[in-house]
Amino acid sequence: MSYLVLARKSRPQSFEEVVGQRPVVKTLQNSLARNRVAHAILFSGLRGVGKTTLARIMAKAINCEETTGKIPCNHCNSCLEIMRGAALDLHEIDGASNRGIQEIRELKEKIRFLPTSARFKIIIIDEVHMLTTEAFNALLKTLEEPPEHVYFMFATTELHKIPITILSRCQRYELKRISAPELTDHFQKLAAMEGKEIEPSALALIVREAEGSVRDGLSLLDQVFSFADTMITTEDVVQVLGLIDRKVLLTITRALLSGDRSAALTALEDTFGFGIDLKRFCADLLECFRTLLLSKIQGCSQLLDMPEQDREVYRELSSGFSLETIHLKLSLLMQAVEGMGHSMQPRLALETTFLKIIEAGNVVPVTTLLGRMQQLLAGIPQDPGQGGQATASPGPAPATIPKAPCLDQSAGRLPAAPVPAVQPPSPPQEPPQAASRLEPGLPETDKPATAVPAAPPVDTAAPSSRIHAHERDVRKDWQAFTDYVKERKVWMSKDLQRADSARQQGDELLLHYSDPANCALLRSKENRIILTEFVLDFFQKELKVRFILPTEESKNDGDDTDTPQKQRNRLAQDPLVQMTVDIFNGQVGDIRIGPRSR
Repeated sequence: MSYLVLARKSRPQSFEEVVGQRPVVKTLQNSLARNRVAHAILFSGLRGVGKTTLARIMAKAINCEETTGKIPCNHCNSCLEIMRGAALDLHEIDGASNRGIQEIRELKEKIRFLPTSARFKIIIIDEVHMLTTEAFNALLKTLEEPPEHVYFMFATTELHKIPITILSRCQRYELKRISAPELTDHFQKLAAMEGKEIEPSALALIVREAEGSVRDGLSLLDQVFSFADTMITTEDVVQVLGLIDRKVLLTITRALLSGDRSAALTALEDTFGFGIDLKRFCADLLECFRTLLLSKIQGCSQLLDMPEQDREVYRELSSGFSLETIHLKLSLLMQAVEGMGHSMQPRLALETTFLKIIEAGNVVPVTTLLGRMQQLLAGIPQDPGQGGQATASPGPAPATIPKAPCLDQSAGRLPAAPVPAVQPPSPPQEPPQAASRLEPGLPETDKPATAVPAAPPVDTAAPSSRIHAHERDVRKDWQAFTDYVKERKVWMSKDLQRADSARQQGDELLLHYSDPANCALLRSKENRIILTEFVLDFFQKELKVRFILPTEESKNDGDDTDTPQKQRNRLAQDPLVQMTVDIFNGQVGDIRIGPRSR
């Protein structure tokens, strides 16, 4: 008993029967009709998309004896001989077993003679990329100027392995993957011809496994026909092909997205119970997440090569989760799959990956978090639907922030000091009289301050300064002022940011520096004039800039004693603290060194 498989039984015998590849088919038909057939044609593309089939159809069409009807006619002696495999003038060889230079020499000797019964000799070399470099070189001259009675037809799945000297002598046709709708129609017709009825979901699984290859799909369809009865269900396809049911994949995906640990691990256990290959399971799960991601992105649904009913299922599942959440969990799954191949316990690695993905939680964009923080700082009520739990109270409600680790003095590190709590902006309060800190009798500028405690970089304005509509406040707009200066003089902005505090007192702008080196360049006459102009342009106030510095005597007198002021200065200037400030784009607030702060 001889059985002919579907891949051979349903092989197209004319251009009209070719599945897909409409542009290539149309070009070949027009070249035949206009007598513009190239002497060397190269077909390239994925396995099972019709390369050898088109080469045989072209061989029949070139030697077809029909002159007025359809070409090839499949009725004349030449067409019938080629269909039976008995044509003497058609030489079909494979490049894997005839890859040497000796075989090419023998082929060149054969094509020297005229055809026996047909009009032309046709040479079909399948998998031509398997030829050796010497064989390609031996074929060059013949391929460039072949005899008038010879046509070459080449087929390959790896176009990049063919020398460019061969490619330049051929007319190339690149065949594409067959789309899912075309494969579905073709397989549905074949099932009807075989007297089988197949469910749409079962047929969709076969089309998905075919991956755009007609031959692969026909082999799978033939296998399913042998297993099932007249009616083929989805369960039949899953059992025969060893696939993972889509319901199981969707269950695991939904559990990973919603954070259901029990459902995810239980479904994984059921999958292992069926003996599914772990690598195949991970590939299907990644494809499921990819489908969800594309379903969530506007305008990318056409990238999903699947029936519309399946697209609707994925769209419904993705609607309950954000794009950022799906993307994050897909990235985590990809990282785990890449490292799973080196694991001694791949199943355990996958289970822990599931737990890691679930614990990742929902992702909120940074812009949303910043918007909520601004609302809290401004005292604006927060919408509970956006993640807020309660409306912010208008009064000051300091948030509790855990203490940050600082270095200890004994070991060269700061002692633990609490980070100041973030509070909503409060109305300006009258500060203590700072004039009492200055020593009388000193010049108006560069007056040293004796043990001035470190204050926040922006202090409250004095009550005597009135802020008009066109003016800006030093306390609130100091950061904006440094950005304004940065656009004009970067170094000056850096020096201003090193100030311990900046405040307005009357018609003066007081800049406190614990280290005179931080403002040495700013204190020059030329730069002071420029800084005064910047202050006037930005704050719209005529303020006189004054630098408040510690006395040199206090530095020399206190060398032997570790005063609180020295400790605060040392902590503020510590490299680790400065690096932390730069990383988080923050500023040094209150520095507490007393026993109550520990």
